[in-house]
Amino acid sequence: MIFSILLQATTAAADSVNTNAEHNNVINEINILDMLIKGGPVMIPIALCSVIAVYIMIERYFSIKKKFKVNPNFMASIKDNVVNGNITAAITLCHKNPTPVSRMIEKGLMRIGKPLKDIEASMENVGNLEISKAEKNLGVLGIIAGIAPMLGFIGTILGVITIFHSIAATDNFSIAIVAGGLYQKMITSLAGLVVGVFSYSGYHLLMIMVDRLTYRVEAAVIEFIDILQEPTR
Repeated sequence: MIFSILLQATTAAADSVNTNAEHNNVINEINILDMLIKGGPVMIPIALCSVIAVYIMIERYFSIKKKFKVNPNFMASIKDNVVNGNITAAITLCHKNPTPVSRMIEKGLMRIGKPLKDIEASMENVGNLEISKAEKNLGVLGIIAGIAPMLGFIGTILGVITIFHSIAATDNFSIAIVAGGLYQKMITSLAGLVVGVFSYSGYHLLMIMVDRLTYRVEAAVIEFIDILQEPTR
C-alpha cells in the first residue's frame, strides 16, 4: 500500500517536472522576432522610424566628425601668408583643406580690401551655411523622437480594442482571449519608447557636436579678423 502511494507520488512529480520543462522550452522558443510580429501592423512604422533614425545618426556623426578635421597648423599658415601679403598661397591652402573653417577663411581672403565689417559678414554667411549643412536631417531625427512613442501609444489603444472585440465576439473572458491584445499593447508601447529614447538621445548628442562646430567657426572668424588688423611685412 505504501509502495503504491510512493509510486503514484513519484509519477505525479515526474509528470509535473516534464510539464514545467515543456513550458520552459516553449518560453525559450519565443524569440524577439516573434514578439515583434505579435505587436501588429503598428510595428511597421515603428520599425521604419528606427531604421531612419539609425541611418541619420550614423551618417550625421561621421559627417560632422569629418568637418572637425582641421590641420592644427592651418590658421598659423594662413596668418603667415596674409602677413607676408601672399593671398594666393593662402587661398591655395584653403583649397587643400576642404573644411567648413577653410571655406569660410577662403571667403574672407577673397574679400580682402573691403571694410572689415563686410569681410566679417561674408564669412559669417558662409559659416551659417556650413552649420546648416551640419544640421541636415537632424530635424527628422527630432520628429522621430516625438512620434515613435505616439505610435507605441496607438498600438496600445489598438491592443485594448482587440481585447474587448475578442471578448464581445466570443463572450469568453479568458487568458487566451486577452493574451493577443496584451501582446500588441505591451510590445508596441515598449518598441515606441525604445525608438523614441534612442532618437532623442542621438538628436541631442549630434546637436552638441554641431554646437562645438559652431564655436570653432566663430573662433576662426575672430582669429582671421585679428590677422587682417596686423600690419603686413
